[in-house]
Amino acid sequence: MARRDVVFLLDGSDGTRSSFPAMRDFVERMVERLNVSEKGDHVSVVQYSRDPEAHFYLNTYSRKEDVLDTLRGLMHKGGRPLNTGAALQYVRDNVFTASSGSRLVEGVPQLLILLSGGKSFDNVDTPASSLKELGVLIFAIGSRSSDSRELQKISNEPSYALSVSDFADLPSVQQQLFTNINTVFVEGTSSTTTTIAEGRRQRRDVVFLLDGSDATRNGFPAMKEFVQRMVEKLEVSENRDQVSVVQYSRDPEAHFYLNTFKTKEKILDSVRGLRHKGGRPLYTGAALQYVIDNVFTASSGSRRVEGVPQILVLLSGGRSFDSVEAAASSLKELGILTFGIGSRGSDSRELQRISYDPNYALSVSDFSELPNVQEQLLASVKAVSIPITPTSQTVTAQRVNEVMNRCVILKVYERYAHYLVLMMLFPPLLADYVTPRKDIVFLLDGSDGTRNSFPAMRDFVQRVVEQYTIEANRDRVSVVQYSREAKVHFYLNSHTTKEEVLDRVRGLRHKGGRPLYTGAALQYVRYNVFTASSGSRRLEGVPQILILLSGGRSFDSVDAAASSLKELGVLTFGIGSRGSDSRELQRISYDPSYALSVTDFSELPNVQEQLLASVQAVAMPITPASPTLTADDAIPRKDVVFLLDGSDGTRNTFPAMRDFVQRVVELFNIEANRDRVSVVQYSRDAEVNFYLNTYATKGEILNTVRGLRHRGGRPLNTGAALRYVRDSVFTASAGSRKQEGVPQILILLSGGRSGDNIDTPASTLKESGILIFGIGTRNSGREVQRIANDPTYAQSINEFSDLPSVQQQFISSLNNVLGQVKPMTPTVAGKTDYYTSLENSTLSSPCKACRRH
Repeated sequence: MARRDVVFLLDGSDGTRSSFPAMRDFVERMVERLNVSEKGDHVSVVQYSRDPEAHFYLNTYSRKEDVLDTLRGLMHKGGRPLNTGAALQYVRDNVFTASSGSRLVEGVPQLLILLSGGKSFDNVDTPASSLKELGVLIFAIGSRSSDSRELQKISNEPSYALSVSDFADLPSVQQQLFTNINTVFVEGTSSTTTTIAEGRRQRRDVVFLLDGSDATRNGFPAMKEFVQRMVEKLEVSENRDQVSVVQYSRDPEAHFYLNTFKTKEKILDSVRGLRHKGGRPLYTGAALQYVIDNVFTASSGSRRVEGVPQILVLLSGGRSFDSVEAAASSLKELGILTFGIGSRGSDSRELQRISYDPNYALSVSDFSELPNVQEQLLASVKAVSIPITPTSQTVTAQRVNEVMNRCVILKVYERYAHYLVLMMLFPPLLADYVTPRKDIVFLLDGSDGTRNSFPAMRDFVQRVVEQYTIEANRDRVSVVQYSREAKVHFYLNSHTTKEEVLDRVRGLRHKGGRPLYTGAALQYVRYNVFTASSGSRRLEGVPQILILLSGGRSFDSVDAAASSLKELGVLTFGIGSRGSDSRELQRISYDPSYALSVTDFSELPNVQEQLLASVQAVAMPITPASPTLTADDAIPRKDVVFLLDGSDGTRNTFPAMRDFVQRVVELFNIEANRDRVSVVQYSRDAEVNFYLNTYATKGEILNTVRGLRHRGGRPLNTGAALRYVRDSVFTASAGSRKQEGVPQILILLSGGRSGDNIDTPASTLKESGILIFGIGTRNSGREVQRIANDPTYAQSINEFSDLPSVQQQFISSLNNVLGQVKPMTPTVAGKTDYYTSLENSTLSSPCKACRRH
């Protein structure tokens, strides 16, 4: 039976008050044509203006009559401004989720139908891209007041964006919309049954990333000819090989995407016409991030979700001026096979780190010698993308569907489903990888509320560990305990025998403390335990399993951290007691059925077999990828972004704000591998004065800060500015080292009340792990407290000329918080620990900061 999850996102702002009845009628008519039932189509409706509001979710109703009854009763929301970007992000994070009824992991098509009557006041690009990468098909309908280009950018394809003069004319495009949906849906279902058959033929998505900086001006013709010869060897067609070419120096530029050309001739014509870009410096890290975000995507033609090998061929003639680590790691985590070719001016170690495997990095003295390595590269590319030849077993559509159904039953994470299909259809090909291996992390509630029941929790861990084969190349175990903060007892690579693990478990002591921050603990294991340096073998395809025992409701939000673990492919099982929130545990767990409950933790033996059976059922080995190891860095480091109110209201006090930034920067240890600083100024829009990777010395930063000029403008959109720094400054390409575990700090100076919504972007920053500190004036103090991670992180003054009076208090507050996240010398085998140390404050003088050495 055809199934769809359909979400209607309706503009309920003041601008659509008179036309809302027509929008509501349109949704009713659309629903009338859907097959709404528990096993058929599911529907959700969300209305938005300044903030979004869900009227009902995908799993709220299973009968068409119930959906229609609720629709008939919809009232116009009202409000302004129109924040379409925030609404798109909301449906991505809160509606297209398993807990809200989305069946994405079952392969059910996810459709979003947007009706928007005006231009958005916030940025739509990032949330729209995020939805597309999730696999959501977006259709948009606008009126005469809408921005047609904006709607085309939001939609998966420009042709999916429709327009009417007024929403009263919606019936005129209803059939066209339905035709578009049905066309996409038919194509989507048919491709499922042909993917394996097509797998017999070689298919590759190949992206060439060419260094077009000033240093390669003479070698560029040789690079261009190399690409031509490589393309000549490929089988270019819509269902075979696809090619894209990107050139970069300071900024990257796509010459054509994977889905731009369908014939070899057109690609070769375009390659022959390439002109050298020029420019400096060479930002390879930013270019790698660019191809992740803009080229290896479904909208640009990538067939990654179909299991087609994704190959990146980098030709670089010099050392990068920005960090390549985070982007290179992201490429590997996406399964993109990167090959690097450098010349004498390149950094061979850098190319090896970028390449999927160090052996994939090649070198020539000069790019005119590229023909010497062409055959070697071609052989490597073909070796990693060998077509699958079926065994004697006949591969039929029925057989494929049986296997895909098995994937659904086992709740296999979407991006791994095609590996499981191959495993079941062609078992001899994966015989080397069927030895059962698991990485298992126990996350134990050690708060005051579990003091009496902790011995039962500890005994449970022992009994479960007894069932596993603990060896370096088999099962690995880690234990983390948490209350207000998380603490690792041992990592996945700390012990290689069952006896060692059991000895450590028997010696566990209850941690104590309150409140219970489960969200922060989940975030902690995501970034500090499920990592290669802590022993995780996720990149080798080893199943990653988290077993959470929680005795109470969390005092912080768990949703973002739980989603992040799921997106990483971690299978989370939750066990709660009578004091727990069962719905919270279901949301945290990889699937609601993975959440178990006991009256008291002394009853844990009653669910032990059920848990073990569930883990065994889902812990299937996945085709391996080469692991990437990153050395831990114990030097205290931080990335600090100053976000300054530059609106008309701060014109007179801006010099005081500028002086404050100077005085704080004076206290930092500014170096490329120590502290980094960025400054952003905003009013109606945000503007970066410099990024985290722009300057590597304190002198350069102070010189630039002294020269800052007041921006001016109104209204004051603090929410948009917070969203801007998240999407454009706290990123790897802008110098953020978040993925390396470096603390991310935002210092906000705001002199007035925001004209847009601050809650959603502030929550998003916090959930991303960014520590927000703020200073407000008499007009903004309460709002700044809401934005900050904790009200104690916010200071209030009458006006910014009073900043010197709170500077010491502000720095002390910052020191106290940084002491909790700063990396220290290793205390547990295999990993650098993080714990509180007020004495070693990183905001004190350089000598004091060095005492720990």
